[in-house]
Amino acid sequence: MQPKIMMKKKSISASKASLVLFLCQMISALDVPLDSKLLEELSQPPTITQQSPKDYIVDPRENIVIQCEAKGKPPPSFSWTRNGTHFDIDKDAQVTMKPNSGTLVINIMNGGKAEAYEGVYQCTARNERGAAISNNIVIRPSRSPLWTKEKLEPNQVREGDSLVLHCRPPVGLPPPIIFWMDNAFQRLPQSERVSQGLNGDLYFSNVQPEDTREDYICYARFNHTQTIQQKQPISVKVFSMDSLNDTIAANLSDTDIYGARPVTERQPVLLTPTGSTSTKVELRGNVLLLECIAAGLPTPVIRWIKEGGELPANRTFFENFKKTLKIIDVSEADSGNYKCIARNTLGSAHHVISVTVKAAPYWITAPRNLVLSPGEDGTLICRANGNPKPSISWLANGVPIAIAPEDPSRKVDGDTIIFSQVQERSSAVYQCNASNEYGYLLANAFVNVLAEPPRILTPANKLYQVIADSPALLDCAYFGSPKPEIEWFKGVKGSILRGSEYIFHDNGTLEIPVAQKDSTGAYTCVARNKLGKIQNEVQLEIKDPTVIIKQPEYKVIQRYGQVSFECIIKHDSTLLPTVIWLKDNDELPDDERFLVGKDNLTIMNVTDKDDGTYTCIVNTTLDSVSASAVLTVVAAPPTPAIIYARPNPPFDLELTGQLERSVELSWIPGDENNSPITNFVIEYEDGLHEPGVWHYQTEVPGTQTTVQLKLSPYVNYSFRVIAVNEIGRSQPSEPSEQYLTKSANPDENPSNVQGIGSEPDNLVITWESLKGFQSNGPGLQYKVSWRQKDVDDEWTSVIVANVSKYIVSGTPTFVPYEIKVQALNDLGYAPEPSEVIGHSGEDLPMVAPGNVQVHVINSTLAKVHWDPVPLKTVRGHLQGYKVYYWKVQSLSRRSRRHVEKKILTFRGNKTFGMLPGLEPYSTYKLNVRVANGKGEGPASPDKVFRTPEGVPSSPSFLKITNPTLDSLTLEWGSPTHPNGVLTSYILKFQPINNTHELGPLVEIRIPANESSLILKNLNYSTRYKFYFNAQTSVGSGNQITEEAVTIMDEGKMAMASRQVDIATQGWFIGLMCAVALLILILLIVCFIRRNKGGKYPVKEKEDAHADPEIQPMKEDDGTFGEYSDAEDHKPLKKGSRTPSDRTVKKEDSDDSLVDYGEGVNGQFNEDGSFIGQYSGKKEKEPAEGNESSEAPSPVNAMNSFV
Repeated sequence: MQPKIMMKKKSISASKASLVLFLCQMISALDVPLDSKLLEELSQPPTITQQSPKDYIVDPRENIVIQCEAKGKPPPSFSWTRNGTHFDIDKDAQVTMKPNSGTLVINIMNGGKAEAYEGVYQCTARNERGAAISNNIVIRPSRSPLWTKEKLEPNQVREGDSLVLHCRPPVGLPPPIIFWMDNAFQRLPQSERVSQGLNGDLYFSNVQPEDTREDYICYARFNHTQTIQQKQPISVKVFSMDSLNDTIAANLSDTDIYGARPVTERQPVLLTPTGSTSTKVELRGNVLLLECIAAGLPTPVIRWIKEGGELPANRTFFENFKKTLKIIDVSEADSGNYKCIARNTLGSAHHVISVTVKAAPYWITAPRNLVLSPGEDGTLICRANGNPKPSISWLANGVPIAIAPEDPSRKVDGDTIIFSQVQERSSAVYQCNASNEYGYLLANAFVNVLAEPPRILTPANKLYQVIADSPALLDCAYFGSPKPEIEWFKGVKGSILRGSEYIFHDNGTLEIPVAQKDSTGAYTCVARNKLGKIQNEVQLEIKDPTVIIKQPEYKVIQRYGQVSFECIIKHDSTLLPTVIWLKDNDELPDDERFLVGKDNLTIMNVTDKDDGTYTCIVNTTLDSVSASAVLTVVAAPPTPAIIYARPNPPFDLELTGQLERSVELSWIPGDENNSPITNFVIEYEDGLHEPGVWHYQTEVPGTQTTVQLKLSPYVNYSFRVIAVNEIGRSQPSEPSEQYLTKSANPDENPSNVQGIGSEPDNLVITWESLKGFQSNGPGLQYKVSWRQKDVDDEWTSVIVANVSKYIVSGTPTFVPYEIKVQALNDLGYAPEPSEVIGHSGEDLPMVAPGNVQVHVINSTLAKVHWDPVPLKTVRGHLQGYKVYYWKVQSLSRRSRRHVEKKILTFRGNKTFGMLPGLEPYSTYKLNVRVANGKGEGPASPDKVFRTPEGVPSSPSFLKITNPTLDSLTLEWGSPTHPNGVLTSYILKFQPINNTHELGPLVEIRIPANESSLILKNLNYSTRYKFYFNAQTSVGSGNQITEEAVTIMDEGKMAMASRQVDIATQGWFIGLMCAVALLILILLIVCFIRRNKGGKYPVKEKEDAHADPEIQPMKEDDGTFGEYSDAEDHKPLKKGSRTPSDRTVKKEDSDDSLVDYGEGVNGQFNEDGSFIGQYSGKKEKEPAEGNESSEAPSPVNAMNSFV
């Protein structure tokens, strides 16, 4: 594709040989140095510096900004074409051009439509020296269309078969990103068996029963508009062979022949691509993606090869479980046949993809700007390649060169323009267009004809420092038109430099390959052309090399000993060296045993891991030297026990070499007490600012007894020294003599400088004040300076006392400020402080978020969207957005309650959020507000939405009243939360016998407007269990349960009532306890007498009167077992007694305490009080044992003893 302005290729009849000869004789073009001051003074044709991309896809909801920036002297003017014709922006109110720029802003957010501005745009930047043009910029609004509606049939597939779920996303601009998820917004797992293809379809090599689900959902994400479209869920049902056989067997007779074949293994078959071969065309520099997905069982494995060659190393990647071959940055050499092979245990299948790599045009030699002087010659060369070969066309100042104004100095020969004997009118901007069917390249290059006297850009008297015997490079950056000639001289009156000991570079640099001491001195660079002459002087200093005069030596040391490596250096006195020690070419271990001194390294308490090579590296600003030595650690001989103690304190402290900022401190160590001193700690006292308080100054190795201490001005110093060994620290030494340093300017400025407004119209500047000894002198103050950022304002300054805060009033709301705080005292200022950025006070945001939309997901969850507010209206640091939502009313109760607003905060510039915990079938309102550090902005208009119906809560209560012999009355309350329109109530009930076994279940549907029900035709003296719940159209809610008993006849009820009245009396409970204790004592006495007397043949009596129905006392609950007869269930008569021979008659053995007590069902509470219900029975029912939760009534127990 070519720009709108095109030109025909013009042939030149001159022979190629003469052209080559002419080019060889050309004077080289002059480069314009990137010196800002120089560029401001020189006339220059326009140069495009910034432009929008060729294919520019814009967000239809945002303003369209088409960039076009250019530089030139004088500054260029700008114009635009649209679809090849002049675009008059003054006639379109929606279009503006930025000041001093060609950038267009099309206002879409205030009524414009992006579709109306689709087209091809081109920018022209023009001044008196020529015109530069931009690329063709194709503007297209992005599109995210909805999914087309389609009827999706459920996929029913047999286990082991292959399956493809088609996505078919809507065609968007740019194309969407496809992914598959389920209803819970979880990505569907993918594997070698199940994977997504490049076209977005979901491929199953073979399906398994676990693939059955109803929520295969394809999503299309359109990144440009930040929207996601969802396809309707796809259902997949996998039939296993076993279930299929069962289904067939259930529907065929015994004489039918049936039998679905079992899951059979299958050899691979390619699902995509189809056929045995296919073709693929890709452009040079792009990413080549080839895909093969196969069906089969077992799941096939994919392998890739290139026929007749190897896959390119370092550019080949496999994705999607090796189903996708990815080659990045493809070139023509990557063309060829690529074969994918799908293989499993049964066989293989393959497909050959023939790849052809084409190429859009790319530069071989792009045209470069020419700066010529009048009468000079030059060339513009434009060479490009591509596949197919691109055509080259030229334009001059944006006009095809064939119809451009004639220039006798210009001659076009294909991809070259030759200039000869140029004049100032020859200045112009030329465009080279290289195009083929896959794209185009457009380059601007100007020819600027200037007549300028020489200029030297290297600073005057620049100092160069070089180590002796090293190369020295002296710069002489220059400019002039015609190109100046450069000469070098040594000294002011020296002769011109010539000879093999010097090298002269084209950029004016003088190189002295081997600089010696006598090379030191001044050097003068002279630049001259026919318009003038200029010179510049630079200085060269030759420094002595750094030398290690005593290198570290090989050491053998016993384990737990001490070793020291020396590294003594000699260096130039004007250079400051730094010494670094390495172990095995790495940093020293972070271990306090390693002590680095001024000219040595000491290792204390050596261990085996300290074995290795130690290197001393000495660096200066100009050179670096190093030396190494090996340390070998050997086992230490056994030593007798030694008593270790802390060292004695150092003594005889002495100060020498007193200077304004330093002093030398020396001392004599005390006794180390059998434990070597590892280091000395030096502390100081400031008698002027903090008398009596000792501060840490520094520490030195235990082998050192002298230290040079750095001092601060205006401090009255005293020093003391503490010795340290492995046992501990010594007592401090006696203080040294005092030394008062002179006052000076502050060395540092306050730290932690901040600017934060406390009100919308102020700026509060705070800082951490300097400590007393940091003041360096009396009269500490601070100079506070500020100015508004990005505004050409002067600094405003104020000097304040020794405080830590200053408030600037009358500032605009939330604008950035540059702030600096400088310390000063009576002697002067500290160094220039660094600037920090602060902001004036925030104010509440001005506007509310717009376009608030609510999407109700289900009865308890909704999603809210909104458009972000413009950042300039936030008027502060954007904290996020707050969604206020509240329930207006429940649609089921039609009653209003106190409105309780809920707030959800979404941090940052988020434009959507989820609202959980909503009540079903309710009307809600919400609004959205933007928040900054000051507070919240205005609320958006209230948005009303409704939640759909849900299942109701359980009925508020269920009461059972008015029991009769055969009926019960049920009363209930409606659900507290109906969550919809109640359609009915469901009542289920069933009888419960004495063992809590449940009888048949009866279900009754009751209209929703009822609140009570009388159940009739029930069994008397029967316990019933009731289950009750409400229903809406969505489904049934939670149920509540209750139990109730129909009454017995009146005679039995009265007796039960009397029994209960007696049982609840305190005296009766005490009597029962006394009787039980008496019986227990009698039993014990009888047992003892029988064992002692020997007159009771228990064994014989038991054998003679054996009754298999007689049960012993139960061990688990301590109650007497029942005597029962399987054939006779007659109750025991009142007043009956056990015979004197202690046997029980069979017809009288089926008696229970509960039956005898006339059905008293009850139990004791933990405190001994009796609770229970009484119900009469018309007739005797078979006894099936008591429930564990119902203990026998004490009345019944009493009757059993009578």
